[in-house]
Order: sequence, then C-alpha cells, then structure tokens
Amino acid sequence: MDRLKVKIIEEGRVSGPSILKVDSFLNHQLDVSFLNEVGKEFKEVFKDKEVTKILTAEVSGIAIAAIAGLHFQVPVVFAKKSQSLNLDHDTYEGEVYSFTKEQHFKIRLSKRYLSKEDKVLILDDFLANGEALKGLRQIVETSGATLQGAGVVIEKGFQHGGDKLREEGMDIRALATIMSMEEGKITFR
Repeated sequence: MDRLKVKIIEEGRVSGPSILKVDSFLNHQLDVSFLNEVGKEFKEVFKDKEVTKILTAEVSGIAIAAIAGLHFQVPVVFAKKSQSLNLDHDTYEGEVYSFTKEQHFKIRLSKRYLSKEDKVLILDDFLANGEALKGLRQIVETSGATLQGAGVVIEKGFQHGGDKLREEGMDIRALATIMSMEEGKITFR
C-alpha cells in the first residue's frame, strides 16, 4: 500500500533499531480517513476468504478492526488485556508477551462472542515478534472457530515473527513490511 509507506516515511519516527512510532495516524491519534483506506485494503487483500468475525487485541487494533468491519460487514470482537468486573468469567484466553511493554499478560475474550461456526480474520496494527498474533490464534483455536488469516498494517520483517508464524502455516498479509530501520532510515520489502 503505497500511501501507507509514504505516511510511514513522512510521519513515522524511528527510535533505535526496532521501535517505529506511527502514533500520529495509527495508534494514538487516528487518521480516520486514512484508516478507512486501510479497512478497504484489508477487504481487498482478503477477498478470497469467508469472514464472519474480525478479532483483534485491545487497544491499538480496535480502530483498525472496527473500520475494516464496516467493509467486511461483520462484527468485530477484541480480546481484553485485563480482567474486570464487566468481563464474563467464562472466557477464552491467550498468552502474549509485549515487546514494547516487556511483560507477559493474558488476553481474554468472552465465550459468548466466538463460536466454532465462526470464520475469523485477525487484524492488528503491528507484527514484530508475532506474540499478539500467537495469543489471538490461541483464542481462535480454543474456541473451535476457523482462522482464515491475519492482517497487519505494518510488519517489522527484520524481527522475523511473521516468518515463524508463516512457517507454522498461518496466512499473514501485511500492508507494509519494513526490512530495516538502520540509522533511522526505513527500508521496505
């Protein structure tokens, strides 16, 4: 997606060899018009898949998934990172290690919102080491639903999480793949 690459170059900020900040349009401040284009692109990229639900993790994936859900015309569900009083006690769980927070945590989704009849597309903002996608895949597998694939806005190919998950048979499609951020210069696949 060429417009995404342009936005990354123009608005992204590289912090060290592995942190890319795109919080001006993707995951802090939201460029909703641009996210609408992202949602349309995911619909096009996954047009060969039957999708009945979109799954993401809170927080950064929600806006992306919600707008994509409009284009797919399906419900969007998101796994919560913390247990709360308003979350059903009967949940599917996945384990995630957060690269940016440097901690392990469980993500949870009420069993009310995912069933074995569902055909699930996972969407998220970033793919680095693949931990979020692994945790979300764990939820889909435990539910008995069918995983149709995973879409990410930006993949950091140099961290190889996507490579490992693809080797395990996961269909992952990235709208932009960054191969290096050496000395602040972003190189795309």
